[in-house]
Amino acid sequence: MKLKHLESHLQSVTTYSELGAEKVNIELEQYSTSAHLAARMVYTAEFEFGDIEDRSVLDLGCGTGMLGIAAGILGAGAVVGLDVDSGALSAAAENAESMEIGMDFVCCDVARNPCIPERFDTVLMNPPFGTRRAGIDVVFLERALEAAPTVYSMHKTSTRKHLLKKAEEWGVDITVLAQLRFDIPATYKFHKRRSMDVEVDLIRLQKRLSRSDSCSTESGLDAKG
Repeated sequence: MKLKHLESHLQSVTTYSELGAEKVNIELEQYSTSAHLAARMVYTAEFEFGDIEDRSVLDLGCGTGMLGIAAGILGAGAVVGLDVDSGALSAAAENAESMEIGMDFVCCDVARNPCIPERFDTVLMNPPFGTRRAGIDVVFLERALEAAPTVYSMHKTSTRKHLLKKAEEWGVDITVLAQLRFDIPATYKFHKRRSMDVEVDLIRLQKRLSRSDSCSTESGLDAKG
């Protein structure tokens, strides 16, 4: 599938701005990932790194399901959407059903409780930027790395140095894959402009293989040879 075709499919996903201001919560920083950005994140994850097809994928803080649905379109083996907002999960389930994408959904607050139900191969997420609750973006990254060895996420470009430092502290590899413009359409009643752009980094975090993991991998290769 070409990138433009994936983006075209994702245009059908209902977003927060379409749900109406009364159904979104500013304290949760509920801003939808656009079809344009979601397509680029998930297309890159699959066609540059092979992290989607036949993989178990967690859409962490899934909102209305944009990233998880994109993963399903590209052949993920299993997709779970997790969010604290039951209303968002209902919208995500409707989106997935209308697009004939098999997804499971879990309602829990990862900021307060490490309640991720299992381990995954890949996490996709557009976490809160931390404008309403300082540090929540880092909490989401920590939870994501507990859930999977590979994480794709979007964060304000202004936080890049801080996240690079955090990744070093955690002992994980971090790559800034692209610098993008996150288009935030008018979603809340106090929004006066039709939309605004925020500069964001698309990042990939990868846990480093432990020595035992590396030895196991090498042994497996020797056995096959």
